[in-house]
Amino acid sequence: EGCCLHQMSSHVEPEVLLEKVGRAGVITLNRPKVLNALNLTMIRQIYPQLRKWENDNDTDIVIIKGDGGKAFCAGGDIRAVTEAGKVGDSLAQDFFREEYILNDAIGSCRKPYIALIDGITMGGGVGLSVHGRFRVATEKTLFAMPETAIGLFPDVGGGYFLPRLRGRLGLFLALTGFRLKGRDVHRAGVATHFVESKKIPDMEKELVDLTSPSPEDISRVLDTYQTKVRNVTLLSHSTKTLSKMSPTSLKITYKQLQAGASLSLRDVLVMEYRLCQACMRGCDFYEGVRAVLVDRDQNPRWSPSTLEEVSEQRVQQCFSSLGERDLTF
Repeated sequence: EGCCLHQMSSHVEPEVLLEKVGRAGVITLNRPKVLNALNLTMIRQIYPQLRKWENDNDTDIVIIKGDGGKAFCAGGDIRAVTEAGKVGDSLAQDFFREEYILNDAIGSCRKPYIALIDGITMGGGVGLSVHGRFRVATEKTLFAMPETAIGLFPDVGGGYFLPRLRGRLGLFLALTGFRLKGRDVHRAGVATHFVESKKIPDMEKELVDLTSPSPEDISRVLDTYQTKVRNVTLLSHSTKTLSKMSPTSLKITYKQLQAGASLSLRDVLVMEYRLCQACMRGCDFYEGVRAVLVDRDQNPRWSPSTLEEVSEQRVQQCFSSLGERDLTF
């Protein structure tokens, strides 16, 4: 008994699985204990493999999913980033830079990219899915961009996709961190399809078995599995209060979405890289992570503590160029 347990503990599971299944490249986020949180090691494995699959003739489609049944990906490994920022470690630049480059690669991928967001999908997990051609939600999907609560802003291309959701829905989701569940993720336009969780394995098998499919062929398969969604008005819920959020984050986010509405994904990511580096230089991001993720007292002391005290000039500075340290592709 003991011997067997020891062997198990010494076997280290890879954090991400990259497999060829037929003519499909399959990416499986494999850190179920931490809800498949995305770290730099994983980014550094996924990016080159995605590029390779995009350019080789034996791969027709790319599928990305999360292991463990609870989460697709609950976000980036933000604690590690703030720890690095405190001591001036380069991870604070490298993580965001390489994550955003991966977000761009997903958005521009020439092969059909299918994200199975069957579970918690937040922050960095949204960046791994929403820019892809197909996003399949299920009744288990829980979507949010909760960054304003930790003194950040909805990055990973949030400035691109959020202002493009209908009405002012994107602005609402960005400022409040409001959680969309199940079918609402599809109704909002964050997902392209809604399929019952139990049908996902069969659907995945059918996708993998397609021979050189066009995007239309893939749409056809996804459509056959899709559970018809009646059009019901979204968000009859009461709004989460904004008073808990970082005032600086709220102002940055408002401006980010305003600017992002007319920019390409790539230009949005350049802007967001400037913003995240400004957050690394400030104090709210560290304080937010402390209050929500480390001490968990849920009582961040923001500085400035009111919207009135956050000057236009202070916000504008966050958007200024980093010169040669700007994000390049």
